[in-house]
Amino acid sequence: MKAPRLSIHELNKVDCLGFTFAGALDLRDGEKRGLAPFLDALETHAAGWMPTVVNASRRRKYSREAVWRAIEERRADYGTVIGLHRDDSPGVSMVLRLMPPHMEPEVSVDVDVQPLSFFAEEEACRGVVSVARVWATHYPAHHATAHSTADRGLTDAPAFGRDDAVWKRDGFDKIYELCWLNIFGPKLVESVGRERMLATPAHLVEELPNGSILLVLRPTAADFDSDEARVAQARAHVHLRPDLDFDTVLRTLRARSAALVPVEPRFHPDVAPLLSRLPDEFAISTRQRQIAELNAFQPPEPEEWLPVAFPSDVENPERLRDHYDDLSEGLVAALHTHVPSLMDETPESLTDLDFYFWRENFPKRYTRELIDSHTAPALGAYLGDVLVRRLGGTWVLREKKDESQVRVGNRVWLPFLRARRYLESRQSLLAYSLTQFFKVAERHRS
Repeated sequence: MKAPRLSIHELNKVDCLGFTFAGALDLRDGEKRGLAPFLDALETHAAGWMPTVVNASRRRKYSREAVWRAIEERRADYGTVIGLHRDDSPGVSMVLRLMPPHMEPEVSVDVDVQPLSFFAEEEACRGVVSVARVWATHYPAHHATAHSTADRGLTDAPAFGRDDAVWKRDGFDKIYELCWLNIFGPKLVESVGRERMLATPAHLVEELPNGSILLVLRPTAADFDSDEARVAQARAHVHLRPDLDFDTVLRTLRARSAALVPVEPRFHPDVAPLLSRLPDEFAISTRQRQIAELNAFQPPEPEEWLPVAFPSDVENPERLRDHYDDLSEGLVAALHTHVPSLMDETPESLTDLDFYFWRENFPKRYTRELIDSHTAPALGAYLGDVLVRRLGGTWVLREKKDESQVRVGNRVWLPFLRARRYLESRQSLLAYSLTQFFKVAERHRS
């Protein structure tokens, strides 16, 4: 099965196994020799999730030579950053960083493997453990982990409830959380007590030659949120942190599992085309809560309509219609690269606009003067044109824009007034959506 390349957006759609590692790099024998164990571990043990592509100034098929060329292309004073990817399923996104020579040599890597369900089998998980073992042996690390990205997002890592200054100063100075796989450097081990750490109730506790300890909670990573896994996680955490209360830790872990239980979307039908596109924009750790909130969202019935039209008070309607056309065309010209469907003037175009304005948080990002003088009038003209074109409406023009109407069936609608209310805030983009306005007007067409 072919999977799309894992962009940041794609990584947020389905839970991943996130593996984060940083360790000291010995360059006495040169960079290639120093990095050889890193690549050896991937090539030997990353069965099924080995990257196939190297990304730098150009995209190349994975090979050692491709890696060296990418490193040379991206070498800079601040360090070197290259990407390694896998386009087949499971998808892999890997960012490899090397600190520059004038700083303390270090290799760090962030690996995301999607979907997490790939690690429901022990064999795949043993590969991750083997890679971690080799890396931690050759590149001494203070702390490294592999775990569900969704669950980790609920832990407030790396701050764990501390303010920025404190966590940046202290880092991972004690065991705030336990992940499926953990590497604890000698300093952390000694702070806990080596014998205590080696006695941790877990699937695997292994002392490495450099004094680090590799700890794996359970045979598989994908079932981290099962109650059995949460009990094991709590038991191990409290063992390492006797100051913690088991029942409190377990209750917190169970609450995190509950927060990740899939919620079935049941959106209000008038705004379902829009709301169905929003969940992927939320962090995967909070997505189910956001879906539940969107399920409960009930947009107010549109009030931007009249049972009887104001008579037109425009002396030169053709000139005003030309002005509206210019406004509408200006909106299309400004946004068509972001919202290509604008050219079509369809209900789907309105939903695309809703989504664009919401995703960009347009009312907050742009000045009120720009919105009131340009965006809102242009949007009102465009919305009115869609009602005319798709619902057989007829413009009834007024000198005041907010009073200009489009007659559809037995009602007249006020698109400029709707557009102005719509662009007041990010929440108003949902409460006064263009999608709902069109759907309600469509229902009252006859």
